[in-house]
Amino acid sequence: MLHLGEKVVVVADTFEQNLPVGDYGYIIAYDRNPDNAFDYVIRIPKANRNFFVPATDIEPEEKLLQQEAERVGREALIDYALATHNEKLFFHIMNGGELPIPEEPLTDKSAQADFVKQINLRAWI
Repeated sequence: MLHLGEKVVVVADTFEQNLPVGDYGYIIAYDRNPDNAFDYVIRIPKANRNFFVPATDIEPEEKLLQQEAERVGREALIDYALATHNEKLFFHIMNGGELPIPEEPLTDKSAQADFVKQINLRAWI
């Protein structure tokens, strides 16, 4: 349940009452009548009106900002995976799994020498 005065964004218009979808508003009252389909009364400053809305038509602004931040982060990881040709990371992100744990650095001296040798060969070419 949302709190009084909480900033919300209208995300749908279920009962087709010409709600300004995408605009923000503030919760000014609860509708406690169990026979009513509406849960909240919100004030939308841009429209200069109050609206009765069900809980499914509004989302807290914080939740929408968090979802947007996650989407932007995911897109940045996809861009990074494509730029570095990291196929494993790309498929992992696209399949919706958690991020892989980075591998530990090489500690074996012969393995490090082979790695440096490969890097030098690629740099020379």
